[in-house]
Amino acid sequence: MQHLSVIIVAGGKGRRMGEAVPKQFLMLGDRPILMHTIERFFHAFEDIDLRIVLVINKDYQDYWQELVEKYSFDVPHIIAPGGEERFHSVRNGLSKAFDTGLVAVHDAVRPLVNKPFLRRIYQAALEKGNAVPYIIPHSSVRIEENGKNRAIDRSKVRLIQTPQIFDIQELRVAYEKDYNSFYTDDATVYESLGKDINLVPGLEENIKITRPLDLYLARKIIQNIG
Repeated sequence: MQHLSVIIVAGGKGRRMGEAVPKQFLMLGDRPILMHTIERFFHAFEDIDLRIVLVINKDYQDYWQELVEKYSFDVPHIIAPGGEERFHSVRNGLSKAFDTGLVAVHDAVRPLVNKPFLRRIYQAALEKGNAVPYIIPHSSVRIEENGKNRAIDRSKVRLIQTPQIFDIQELRVAYEKDYNSFYTDDATVYESLGKDINLVPGLEENIKITRPLDLYLARKIIQNIG
């Protein structure tokens, strides 16, 4: 049976949301955001040998356990400590993943993924070695540098999402590198090995909840999709 590790990155403190607790713990419908995210993967890959690794800031691990008990959350998962930057959090998560198969790295605050989307990304990674979802921007795009700005063709721009799926052994090698602020996602780390990235069409409703407006939209969306 194919092994799939899923690293849910929830190591941040969510300062931009302006709440007392990190955004992954805010309510979305009847449960915290993070529970929705974990459940989406659990139900999408019930036929696969799945290991879910939750990377969470050590200051909130006890709080998470309180939520698990409060909401009777029974999806199996392993805890790994969060790091100073997302890069270090993913590296910590990789240490608890399977040694073989694929690994999906996903933002904890992207709870609106669905089974067809996840299976499509997974299949693309099986066939191509990796898969990184994207959407095309609807707005005009300009780039600014050296005090000037210019328009660029938005049809050539790709807004990157998660989950990003890779061969576990290759991604571990990539994360042996020293941290660089350029590494804003796993694709940039993986690409540093000289590997090509396989882009796959993403999911419009797969929004990242980082600000109050995002949470408002997510609550409206989940009312319709369940």
